[in-house]
Amino acid sequence: MAVLFPHEAVTGDVTVRVAVSYLAEQSAPSNGRWFWSYHIRIENHGDTSVQLLARSWTIIDGRGAVHEVKGEGVVGEMPVIAPGAAYDYVSGCPLPTPTGRMTGSYQMVDDEGRSFDVSIPSFPLVGPV
Repeated sequence: MAVLFPHEAVTGDVTVRVAVSYLAEQSAPSNGRWFWSYHIRIENHGDTSVQLLARSWTIIDGRGAVHEVKGEGVVGEMPVIAPGAAYDYVSGCPLPTPTGRMTGSYQMVDDEGRSFDVSIPSFPLVGPV
């Protein structure tokens, strides 16, 4: 799994894995735009279902500028992840620099109504050199 998803964070019974790809076809370095896609897999290793309610991202570009992104769900969904199941989604991030970094957390709730935060591993955004 580490080869497919090299970045991983474990919070309690939830594992978040990330794979990132630079998308040259959506980037325009001459116009100051670099673009990456990232594939997230959220795995529930617990005994109860969990639901992802919100996300909070910190995106840092190559100049050190920090961009905070917060919102409900992911890609328009608030998935319920059953015990032993996983949820995958793909999204993207543009930057005005050829490098950067992303990290964050998901706000989740379990079957008992308990809210908790799950860490998203920090991962680099690196364009071609």
